[in-house]
Amino acid sequence: MGDTVQQFYAVKAKIAAAEHEARREAGAVTLVAVSKTFDAADIRPVIEAGQRVFGENRVQEAQGKWPDLKQAFADIELHLIGPLQSNKAKEAVALFDVIETVDREKIAAELAKEIARQGRAPKLYVQVNTGSEPQKAGIEPRDAVAFVARCRDVHGLAVEGLMCIPPADENPGPHFALLEKLAREAGVEKLSMGMSGDYETAIAFGATSVRVGSAIFGSR
Repeated sequence: MGDTVQQFYAVKAKIAAAEHEARREAGAVTLVAVSKTFDAADIRPVIEAGQRVFGENRVQEAQGKWPDLKQAFADIELHLIGPLQSNKAKEAVALFDVIETVDREKIAAELAKEIARQGRAPKLYVQVNTGSEPQKAGIEPRDAVAFVARCRDVHGLAVEGLMCIPPADENPGPHFALLEKLAREAGVEKLSMGMSGDYETAIAFGATSVRVGSAIFGSR
């Protein structure tokens, strides 16, 4: 059994332990295995070990490897977790099952157009920039609830969750708590938060999915 598969099992065990610790139901948290920069040969053993939900950062990179894998494994769920340019909305709607990075009006409008045109509706999350970091994508926390409402009312989009990436040098707990509070106010149920370094903390704060890459695949 390769290192990657062993690391995958170790992450699954830690998620289960964190769920138990937080008194949450077993299986309450979905693992999104972040496969960006890794190719199909690296990803396949993890699929064969039972993982079905994967995250990619770039539309183009995902187009190069996932159509064949999705054909081979029909129940794969592919998440876009990197920033989405509006000119890539068409490809994103065609390939991804979940888009976690809706963060501005223009993207919402383009996605609505493509969903109507393709008759394919990926699940949508709004990305919130909980640390208000200028270099990071995401909507400002104070605008998040109103933006979710606009996505629904103006663009007819079904937003089902919120996503955040806390600042690297801060305690993630307060950021996760903020996202959970905003999700309640916006009336959405899903919380995509927590990565390789802090996913156990995220689970304690109510994450419904965690995005783990390097702890499974190693670092590129």
